[in-house]
Amino acid sequence: MDSVLQQARERFPHYWQLMRFDRPIGTLLVLWPTLWGLWLAAEGVPRADLLVIFILGVVLMRAAGCVINDFADRKIDGHVERTKNRPIATGRVQPREALFLFAALVLLSFVLVLFTNALTIGLSFGAVALAACYPFMKRYTHLPQVVLGAAFSWSIPMAFAAQTGEINPHSWLIYTAVVVWTVVYDTFYAMVDRDDDLKIGVKSTAILFAEQDRVITGSLQVIVLITLLMVGQRFELAGIYNLSLVAVGGLFIYQQYLIRQRVREACFQAFLNNNWVGFIVFAGIAGDYFFR
Repeated sequence: MDSVLQQARERFPHYWQLMRFDRPIGTLLVLWPTLWGLWLAAEGVPRADLLVIFILGVVLMRAAGCVINDFADRKIDGHVERTKNRPIATGRVQPREALFLFAALVLLSFVLVLFTNALTIGLSFGAVALAACYPFMKRYTHLPQVVLGAAFSWSIPMAFAAQTGEINPHSWLIYTAVVVWTVVYDTFYAMVDRDDDLKIGVKSTAILFAEQDRVITGSLQVIVLITLLMVGQRFELAGIYNLSLVAVGGLFIYQQYLIRQRVREACFQAFLNNNWVGFIVFAGIAGDYFFR
């Protein structure tokens, strides 16, 4: 028994790294839109039980997505500078272990969803499907970032379903904004790996956009702002929310400044900066309802 516990303690850091719990930025980028959806669905502070369920669900499903991503990329991560030290690529975690971990995380997430309602439970199967298929898309299309956006946004209709028992048609406008926003920041992320990806044949929007990457991501950021402005109109948000969009516009300009020379470290900083975008939009939504 002691030897089993000792082995578990030794392997735990590798599993922790595999689930990216040492790098919470991805969890935050999924969490902020989830909170947008919950607050808009509740027209203010959502039910406490749903808040707990969705926060835990985001943490678990993002971890599951990272695990299945590394399983899918186990033969190519070793050839990419940024990913060559990941647990599966280095052999510290075996592929079979990763599949068991993925299944366990998905199961725990599904248990959480069982405390909601039938519509939300039904939608949860879409979340699992998107999370499972995204890692394999980079082999077949230059638009895997769109699939990632669809996965990261899926919590929005689920939030409306859980809070209100139905999916508000306007929720798909939020969904669209998050998909486009995800394409932008994950393109910045992919710009970090572009040289390595070209060598090994992995596809991404960074490769597709090529020298037009700044123009296209900048245009997409404008679309995000316009869509979020429409969200504010549909949900009757005003002053504080609109001010938050002005701040987001400033952050988008800053991100374009960061990527201007396409330096790896600066592109990665532009990606990380989107955490503040998510937070500021949430602050605008929550603040607008709070001061009514």
